[in-house]
Amino acid sequence: MADVRLNSGESFEALLRRFNRQVQQDRILAEVRRRKHYEKPSVEKKKKAAAKRRKSSR
Repeated sequence: MADVRLNSGESFEALLRRFNRQVQQDRILAEVRRRKHYEKPSVEKKKKAAAKRRKSSR
């Protein structure tokens, strides 16, 4: 979980920007999107293998 604390003299917009950056670094949204729908383990393995092949062909 992303945790940011308000520094003295910091505006809400700056706090929100820091929070959004922290969420991106922790890959929270990517994990939420990935878990949105259940995938069978076989489908997950196929996707992982396809991504590996695409990455190695570069």
